[in-house]
Amino acid sequence: MKRFLKHNSLSIIFLVLFFIAIVGQAITGLQEHNEEVADEGGQQVGMAQYLTSGHFIQSTFENWESEFLQMALFVILSIFLYQKGSSESKDPDKEKEEVDSEPNPKKKDAPWAVKQGGVIKALYSRSLSISLTLLFIVSFYAHLVGSLKDHNEEQALKGKPQETIGQYIGGSRFWFESFQNWQSEFLSVFAIVVLSIFLREKGSPQSKPVDASNKETG
Repeated sequence: MKRFLKHNSLSIIFLVLFFIAIVGQAITGLQEHNEEVADEGGQQVGMAQYLTSGHFIQSTFENWESEFLQMALFVILSIFLYQKGSSESKDPDKEKEEVDSEPNPKKKDAPWAVKQGGVIKALYSRSLSISLTLLFIVSFYAHLVGSLKDHNEEQALKGKPQETIGQYIGGSRFWFESFQNWQSEFLSVFAIVVLSIFLREKGSPQSKPVDASNKETG
């Protein structure tokens, strides 16, 4: 068990933090939602009903959407774009790095997909960007559906007509929710790419060695 925890501690801690945060979001979101509903003269809801409400779905997936978009773009763009001196970039002065080499099916402990070759190997070689892109698309759609549901719930309280998904996506609210999250994710990637040129964090694989030159890349 100790070996398992040591080998998986990073993912375990982040998963635990995720559950703590989403429980906190649900509790505080329910309170906020019920306060808003009460102000409009509507009926307050319990936790079970809140978790299927547009308010919760929209607030959850608009954040997931931006995270997966950021990660997918970072993975894809870092294939052929560079930042000299950054620990997050390949070295622009090297023609080829280890990650650019063709997968060797004869390599010891090579993944099953690599040994299969053909289409399976080709898909596996792009599986990270494919998975992140699909997660972005699913989150984008869930955000859209949740945001529309929340909007129509507000419209119903005000006695106004409901909107279709086509009408809603042509408005500004959904895109405002998306863009306000996207810009923060792009800024955070810019920050780590640039700051890792000049700043260090001893022991972190996201940083260059403390005594490395600012010009050293990767």
